[in-house]
Amino acid sequence: MNAPSGQRRPAGIAQVNQLYGFDDIIDTRSPAEFALDHVPGAINCPALDNEQRAEIGTLYKQVSPFVARRRGAALVAINIGRHLLERFQDKGADWRPLIYCWRGGKRSGAFVTIFRQVGWDAHQLDGGYKAYRREVLARLAATPAAFDFRVVSGPTGSAKSRVLERLAARGEQVLDLEALAAHKGSVLGRQPGVDQPPQKLFESRLLHALSALDPARPVFAEAESRRIGLVTVPDALIERLRAAPCIRIEVPASARTEFLLRDYDYMTQDPEALIERLERLIELRGRETVAAWSALARTGQWAELVAGLLEQHYDPLYRRSQSNNFSRHTDAPTVTAERLDDAGIDRLSGQIAAASAQFSTGSTSERTAQMR
Repeated sequence: MNAPSGQRRPAGIAQVNQLYGFDDIIDTRSPAEFALDHVPGAINCPALDNEQRAEIGTLYKQVSPFVARRRGAALVAINIGRHLLERFQDKGADWRPLIYCWRGGKRSGAFVTIFRQVGWDAHQLDGGYKAYRREVLARLAATPAAFDFRVVSGPTGSAKSRVLERLAARGEQVLDLEALAAHKGSVLGRQPGVDQPPQKLFESRLLHALSALDPARPVFAEAESRRIGLVTVPDALIERLRAAPCIRIEVPASARTEFLLRDYDYMTQDPEALIERLERLIELRGRETVAAWSALARTGQWAELVAGLLEQHYDPLYRRSQSNNFSRHTDAPTVTAERLDDAGIDRLSGQIAAASAQFSTGSTSERTAQMR
């Protein structure tokens, strides 16, 4: 029941399991804290910006807690007023926001108090971000066991990410770890103009993606290393993937070369940046081999460079890693295509969906029991 207009509402407290029962989720921490991690879908309305938060911390340590609180209260009041004017003037009387800060304390409490005086049914997240983070870690340790994964494997350049996209378009369930990590999963996998999320934010996005999946249906994922660029796949998930049934893509090396020239075309725009990344392979492949690759890059011999990288680096790495890490890779059914154009990728996705049907899914109750 709504409080009468103009009357203050009693305090509203919400638990982590109620996160998505609200119209909006508001993170009142500083932009720097928000950038490291936040509840997916949350909007950042800082009670104190980065500089103000540092200022208040300095006052607290070097002057006194009282002076810090006095100054902080004034800044928080100003910032809340600005957010009210700039971001929430279109909200009606029935708006229900959830508000959190670091521990569910002063910053989110100030927002909730004022919003409730306005007449909104604002709630404060009990325990704040710290409680949310504990829940993320606990669920990432348990949730992967609920799913029946299908691992799509194949050497570099097999268009695995594009196949996953096509499977999703066909209505299949897909967990695209490289999309979540904003990285293509190799030494050359960093995408131009795209920063990888910090580890905690990657984990938040991963749990959010897992939470949207139906445990009663198979989930397709790519055969990944434990690390994707700078982020690490949680242990429970990587172990579940490595024990899952595999479906192996086999296409000619020439088709993979053509695909990579299209998929990584941005690398040809800056040969020196590419060479800098290639030099990270000196310890693994030797200075002479990397120098030869670098010469191909400088002279624009892109097809020769890609073919050399596949033959001398990526394919040997693939054979070793898949056999060692994925227990069901050796006996995996194979799907094939002669080219990796749109028609070829469609063909592969159709074959993979059909091949998946041969695997026993097990009962949902059995997988649920594994989570406990």
